[in-house]
Amino acid sequence: MQTYDFDKIVDRRGTDALKYEVLQARYGSADLLPLWVADLDFETPAFITDALRRRLDHSLFGYTVEPADYWPTVIKWIADHHDWDVRREWLSFIPGIVKGIGMVINCFVEKDEKVIIQPPVYHPFRLTSEGNGRQVVCNPLRRTPDGYYEMDFDNLEAVADEKCRLLILSNPHNPAGIVWPRATLERLADFCHRRGILVISDEIHCDMTLWGHRHVPFASVSAEAAACSITFAAPSKTFNIAGIVSSYAVVPDDALRRRFFGWLKANELDEPTLFAPIATTAAFRHGEPWRCAMLSYVEENIDFVVDYCSRHLPAIRPLRPQASFLVWLDCRALGLGHEALVDLFVGKARLALNDGEMFGPGGEGHMRLNVGTPRSVLREALDRLRQAVAEL
Repeated sequence: MQTYDFDKIVDRRGTDALKYEVLQARYGSADLLPLWVADLDFETPAFITDALRRRLDHSLFGYTVEPADYWPTVIKWIADHHDWDVRREWLSFIPGIVKGIGMVINCFVEKDEKVIIQPPVYHPFRLTSEGNGRQVVCNPLRRTPDGYYEMDFDNLEAVADEKCRLLILSNPHNPAGIVWPRATLERLADFCHRRGILVISDEIHCDMTLWGHRHVPFASVSAEAAACSITFAAPSKTFNIAGIVSSYAVVPDDALRRRFFGWLKANELDEPTLFAPIATTAAFRHGEPWRCAMLSYVEENIDFVVDYCSRHLPAIRPLRPQASFLVWLDCRALGLGHEALVDLFVGKARLALNDGEMFGPGGEGHMRLNVGTPRSVLREALDRLRQAVAEL
């Protein structure tokens, strides 16, 4: 059995890596340990780089068509991993999931109509909606006694007026890493279908479930869900190829599909770049052993964080994610306001994390930690944080 070295330190400086290059602009210092943006510090696996290199050896990069094995490989991956039988006509390339959200807004949501989000949640849901001139309606998630979250359907009923046309769902949830139960998704589908609300289900973390949890595709839970949803997914988070745009949309409903895919085609936004199908096909055809090994390492990293905080940082409570490599840190017991909490992490511990307030209501007093990194880096980060907290 092949082994993979996830402890290897890869120097990403000088490669225009976002997590390093914008530290000065975003955090006021370039001298920080960056554990914020959601990509991995593990090398993109060789079966992907080898496939790309083979194509690079043919040094002519003119117009191309989708390879014949591209969509069959995606369809087989979805069926094998998520028990969802997707038809070829349901699928289209899109040039990025956040871009896809903006496209859906412009295709389906009128200027005087509204978009529902459920914070704390991935902040581009709000930013993209507001940036396109649409009003955002918040239905905050409800905290449960065990520290996780649930959807507040009573409040959703109250805030969703006749102008609400779109709900953006994070499935699995970012930043808390929740794998939504089927019953929750069925209830949401019933509500949105009855109200004529379209659902975007952002499922980019669907292939990163942990400890035996199973992802449930939103559109698969009922006929109502299939009739009112557009699903976005990609291999980019799982196989660390975010720089190769490889996203796709799944739209089972004929009317929604004609409208959205027609809009994409009219603007030539449904045509993948040369390398997207190559990387996607290599990932989904050869990536299962690497994926499993990577997720096992991530689970160990999460255990390490939970144990470290329990022993040395009891005022910081990590929420053990059910999916992904992002850990939601509950720092409220430190008793710090927003600016003081950010200063603790950035100014004193010299760490760059995402602060909880950017995820909207309910994110106050939290930080989002990326644990998709060698354990030695994670240990250094927590040691820095421990020293900073000790000096409060």
